Amino acid sequence: MYHHVKELMYTVEVGTPDPAFGNMLLEQFGGANGELAAAMQYSIQGLNCDDPERKDLLMDIGTEELSHLEVVGSLARLHLRPLKNNRKAAEVDPLIAIAGGGGVALHNSMGDAWTADYLKITGELDVDLRSNIAAEARAKIVYERLIRFTNDPGTIRALQFLMTREITHMKAFTAALESMGVDRFSIGSLPPSPGLVNQYFDDSTGTGDRGEPNARGPWNTGGDWQIVEAPAFKELQSEASGERQPNGNRSATSRAAAND
Repeated sequence: MYHHVKELMYTVEVGTPDPAFGNMLLEQFGGANGELAAAMQYSIQGLNCDDPERKDLLMDIGTEELSHLEVVGSLARLHLRPLKNNRKAAEVDPLIAIAGGGGVALHNSMGDAWTADYLKITGELDVDLRSNIAAEARAKIVYERLIRFTNDPGTIRALQFLMTREITHMKAFTAALESMGVDRFSIGSLPPSPGLVNQYFDDSTGTGDRGEPNARGPWNTGGDWQIVEAPAFKELQSEASGERQPNGNRSATSRAAAND
């Protein structure tokens, strides 16, 4: 059961409205990494969760994200207010000014409508928790970038609060995942194919226009790793120039030469 308390989780204050920045804020209102997406993702994961303890975690954080949506919406609304009556301000974003009356709507900073396609919900708790950790990381980066683009002290304080809570949620989701005792690479119930799972395909070879190296590191060497040299390149490599045919067939001349 939801209950609306008529008090923001964080009281927002805006000194000088900035309509262009208000439009940027809509990325965290109705964008792919925004608060509505997070609220819906965690809450629906919670509804599907058979683990009562972690279900409580998902519903707690999902509900907090709705509170964050209210904070972001209020902050964006204060910045967008000049669009209601000021022609010059309205020219910053006619969509918001004309269609939305200078208020917030469920779309991102480019005017793209919010969609449930933003949500990552698999019904596998450990997989969903990993998605949530990544979602919080992306949202943290968006808030960090927003902070760089405003000089309004009240706005910065509100964004700092929201950015910090993303880290809090990352910590909670990470602890919940670790407490499940699931191996990092154990996903689902079916095991991967032995041998193949440890093969690293070296599919980015040669020297690029900026001199990129063919790199080695713990992601492809050491431990159980086995480097397989450019499988696709080897498949297309001809035995003699111009002799290789589609589907790996050789020309009659080539076959005859091979039989001699």
